[in-house]
Amino acid sequence: MRGDLLTPQDVDVLVVGGGINGAGVARDLAGRALSVLLVEQHDLASHTSSSSTKLIHGGLRYLEHYEFSLVRKALAEREVLLQSAPHIMRPLRFVMPHDPSMRPVWMIRAGLFLYDHLARREWLPGSHAIDLTRHPAGHALKPQFRRGFEYSDGWVDDARLVVLCAMHARQRGAHVLTRCRCERARWVNGRWRAELTRADGAVHSVTARALVNATGPWAAAFLQQQLDWPDRKALRLVKGSHIVVPKMFEHQHAYIFQNADGRIIFAIPYEGDFTLIGTTDVECHDDPGTARADAQEVSYLCEQASRYFARAIAPSDVRWSYSGVRPLLDDDQGDPSAVTRDYLLEMHDGDAPLLSVWGGKITTFRKLAEQAAQMVCERLSVRSVPWTAQAPLPGGDLSRWIETTRRPDHDISRFENALAARHPELPPALCRRWSRAYGSLVELLLRAGPLGHEVAPGLHEAELHYLCEHEWARDADDVLWRRSKLGLHLSDSDRNAVERWFAQREAQSTGSVRLSAI
Repeated sequence: MRGDLLTPQDVDVLVVGGGINGAGVARDLAGRALSVLLVEQHDLASHTSSSSTKLIHGGLRYLEHYEFSLVRKALAEREVLLQSAPHIMRPLRFVMPHDPSMRPVWMIRAGLFLYDHLARREWLPGSHAIDLTRHPAGHALKPQFRRGFEYSDGWVDDARLVVLCAMHARQRGAHVLTRCRCERARWVNGRWRAELTRADGAVHSVTARALVNATGPWAAAFLQQQLDWPDRKALRLVKGSHIVVPKMFEHQHAYIFQNADGRIIFAIPYEGDFTLIGTTDVECHDDPGTARADAQEVSYLCEQASRYFARAIAPSDVRWSYSGVRPLLDDDQGDPSAVTRDYLLEMHDGDAPLLSVWGGKITTFRKLAEQAAQMVCERLSVRSVPWTAQAPLPGGDLSRWIETTRRPDHDISRFENALAARHPELPPALCRRWSRAYGSLVELLLRAGPLGHEVAPGLHEAELHYLCEHEWARDADDVLWRRSKLGLHLSDSDRNAVERWFAQREAQSTGSVRLSAI
């Protein structure tokens, strides 16, 4: 939006990093009546936060590493998050086929009992054993898998979650600047003074009472290079890669597969026509921004999934792959998969209020942000109270459309029906996609009137204008791979058409600026 182009000169808190943790912290702080500036050098969620397995989960396998506190914290967040954004999150039932050569039945039963009872569940069903010869999930598996277990977790559109947090921060008064790099910051005369550079080369100077380092895999480098701050924490960068293949099954359950190497992988229904399989755990020694799934990782995921599926998967079946680098706290574990996924918030010593976010996972982002905001407020002597546990994210409040219940999965289905009834001109596929991407934010898309030209199948100018004006979209990748996953469904020529639309928009914008300067 136009207001985001105005860079404030002085704020209470400067948050650097536009991933899930940075957006979450900015949202929480803005809701506590602090003036906040969030800066991200690329697009929101352009790296790790759009490259997850897209799960809201406690982390069943973490129980084997005795991470009871982390699992309890994550389990407690599942229903909180599902209630806050039913349009981009949904409950998901997982099926674990039992392989007698792996973990014994008693161990799985014990783990699932803990998983069911470590945190309170209001409406997510618990776990139970299943007969795979009768269960729909058994049809896609090899015949030797005759028994298994079923339990609950959740799915999330990770990149949209980040965008919605940033939108909520803006609604609460925060400024959000994308394509804006924090070049350096120093503590001068009782305030942080930061130099910011926009993509167009414009340089701004901003002062802030406190600074939050939420730069994810770059957290240690940011302290050393941009702040000239002595770094005492060690991050272990672990690459997680995923593959997307044509759908392997017709039902809506997900699978969790146990591998011979002691790891697990997930196979999840994805975007209607596909199955998402991941993830790997590989040490990353390169720039996290250049992470890609290599041939060895792709082969590994294909081989492990093929141990279970009746129909084998080959690398040639892969339609898309992506990688993200997890910034994990180095706890001296030899196996990358055993490194803790918990987070640490460090308020650095000295006069300068500086908070660094180390580690974390998408499921616990809200709790992390709440704790971070409390620490910053205490340091700034600001009285505040937590508020996000009961706050819906933008689009998540469906009460103007339907009578809501405590079952967000039911509510979103009823909302989709209400949208279709109120706007019969919307094609059914578009109505479904908009319902589950935007929720009640569809009011903003429809406010402008007609859908406009169909730039690519299912993608109209009205939606593109909305994404540019309200969700910080600046190019085709922002729309096709982060604000949506339409890139998976479109041909090369269709994707090129979206790129041309953005190029024309940029040319028109540049021309308008030049005319206004005459």
